[in-house]
Amino acid sequence: MSRGAARIATEFEWRPLLLATSPVHAVFAYWLDRLPQDHFPLCSDLNALLKAEHCSGSGQPLRFVPSMPHGSAPGQVDEANEAYEARIFRCGEVVTREGNWHDLFNALAWLAFPRTKRELNRAHHECMVGQESRQRGTARDVLTLFDESGVLVACADQSLAQLLTGFRWKELFWSRRDDVENQMRFFVFGHALHEKALRPHAGMTGRAIILDCDRHFLGATTVQQLAELDERAAAWFGDRKVLASTRLQAPLPILGIPGWDPDNNRASYYDNTQVFRPGRRSGASGTE
Repeated sequence: MSRGAARIATEFEWRPLLLATSPVHAVFAYWLDRLPQDHFPLCSDLNALLKAEHCSGSGQPLRFVPSMPHGSAPGQVDEANEAYEARIFRCGEVVTREGNWHDLFNALAWLAFPRTKRELNRAHHECMVGQESRQRGTARDVLTLFDESGVLVACADQSLAQLLTGFRWKELFWSRRDDVENQMRFFVFGHALHEKALRPHAGMTGRAIILDCDRHFLGATTVQQLAELDERAAAWFGDRKVLASTRLQAPLPILGIPGWDPDNNRASYYDNTQVFRPGRRSGASGTE
């Protein structure tokens, strides 16, 4: 797998190089194809892709705004004066550092998963309003974990989902490799996970929510699949009971997914128990 993607931010061909670097980024292909190729995306470029469905947890129209240092000129964003999530909720402004991969991937997640991001923002706001101490609490940890490292897994075979939640990695990704390729789809949501994929390492681990799907879903276009998963993931977080524990999101070593690392085309790849850990439990509850 290429290790050079982190150097392409200022290169003319940044967009096609990014798409070619890792299948992790394929989830954003539709929006990457609509961004300029001759420079790293600016807030204005990202804002040009926003639609009515892109809004904050309070329903405010979304807008990506440049990050400015404390004491900046009137009308410019001063993020020191207001919590990040609170600002999004109140006025729809997503503070975005231009030239920054982490923030670009966050913006792309807003474009690709507007309903889920909106629900996460709404839930963050509810937690902050009801917070009695300075401690973040479990609920916000759950929200942040998925926002940073989440993976949406669509699965048409419950036995495959059980192998994933049961940490039976070699059986899943090697013994049943063809079934995984035919019956499962993986969509990386977390923007921090996308950033890590610029310099991939074997231990990269996402946190998965597994959603059942049917053959019609598997045959749909990526854009259609994302729209359905976005709606269902938003509904998943809309049930605030899922904020009770981070264990409801199943660990997933993403480079074990067939084709996501050229080196995983041999059985011995999955014998590294430092990466493909057996876990301490027989299953997880991150399924629907």
